[in-house]
Amino acid sequence: MTVNKKKQGKKSVDRLPVMNRNCAGIDIGATEMFVAVPPDRAGENVQCFPSFTQDLYRLARWLKECGVTTVAMESTGVYWIPLFQILEDAGFEVIVVNARHVKNVPGRKTDVQDCQWLQFLHSVGLLNGSFRPAQDVCAIRSLLRHRKSLIELCATHIHHMQKSLDQMNVQIHHVISDITGKTGLAIIEAILAGERNPQVLALLKDSRIKASAETIVKSLVGDYRQEHIFTLRQSVEAYHYYQKLVAACEQQISQLLKEFNEGLPMIDIPQKDDDESLLQAELKRAFGVDLAKIPSLAIDTVRTLFGEIGPDFTKFRSPAAFASWMALSPCNEISGGKVLKSKTKPMHSLTRIALRQAAQSLHNSNSYLGDYYRRLRAKLGAPKAITAAAHKLARIIYRLVTTGQEYDEQILRKQDKHSKIRDEAKLRRKAKSLGFDLVPAA
Repeated sequence: MTVNKKKQGKKSVDRLPVMNRNCAGIDIGATEMFVAVPPDRAGENVQCFPSFTQDLYRLARWLKECGVTTVAMESTGVYWIPLFQILEDAGFEVIVVNARHVKNVPGRKTDVQDCQWLQFLHSVGLLNGSFRPAQDVCAIRSLLRHRKSLIELCATHIHHMQKSLDQMNVQIHHVISDITGKTGLAIIEAILAGERNPQVLALLKDSRIKASAETIVKSLVGDYRQEHIFTLRQSVEAYHYYQKLVAACEQQISQLLKEFNEGLPMIDIPQKDDDESLLQAELKRAFGVDLAKIPSLAIDTVRTLFGEIGPDFTKFRSPAAFASWMALSPCNEISGGKVLKSKTKPMHSLTRIALRQAAQSLHNSNSYLGDYYRRLRAKLGAPKAITAAAHKLARIIYRLVTTGQEYDEQILRKQDKHSKIRDEAKLRRKAKSLGFDLVPAA
């Protein structure tokens, strides 16, 4: 569809050097795509295409006819994904840019002007594309994000189960730590089967439960009503249903991971033939190193890193750039030689969340990284220490993946050889202020 020239924005009069002559800009929408090409490539250099699949292919053909080789588009929801994949398969170099970074002049906001603004910025080389892993990694990433959504839905139905128990004043979920564990589900299934005797229900307690039998019996005396039993039954059925969906999703992820590893060198499979050990072996085969050896990095965290980034870290020029991409580095704002702000920028990134959770678990770790986290926590407080430890984990992961070297804690301790001297000097100063002298142990 041709766009009326009266709706087009004014032509740019900037004299910046043109670096990408064969570029186009696309403003993404749910139902329409506005595309701008250089003015000399078509009589109507701004076109509007519906978002139907056949129209997206027609859009790609029109770009070919205009001699376009590279395209810039905004990351608007998930609407950009089909067009991105079609253009990439057609041989275009496609970059997705953050909409926050390409805002047009305030007060002049239209779809036509947005696509022209994108085309102009891309032509003068002022756009940086967002990171996007290879397509086979994106397939695993989509399933991992879907799995995360399913787990969140499971948690919702667990809350519904707890609400039903609260309405019946059955306090078992306040006595045991996990209502979906062996004891919790056994008691709930017995309640749904018609059992009301608290003494009988308490016999289902697992030996690992720390609460006494008397406390459990008291927690199972409730006001059982038909309507609350009904809602409890539906919540339990929904929980089990989503658990099945999560298990099926896990199998599909494992299958795609095996297909990704086809052609890669085989490694020794652990003696344990459980799912977690097999997953650890597949991830080690994909990355080339066993990232699970790093303290606080669980298998699920490593899988999240693979799904969000993939095994190729070469798109990040350095460990600092890798940490900055995850918003784990300070974003300094300086004016007049004075630092106005040095906090990390707000960003919702699954890799950032995973590494921060891993850093927080270092609190009880008897390792170099655990000592590092506790030292920073005492000095800076928990929030800043978590960010700093996550930043260090990111740099370690980058080094291991890019060099293929296995994690060795002794290397880190050698690099931090001044830590003991620093601690000793601190103790001597403290002892001197209290009127004591430190004496080395025999």
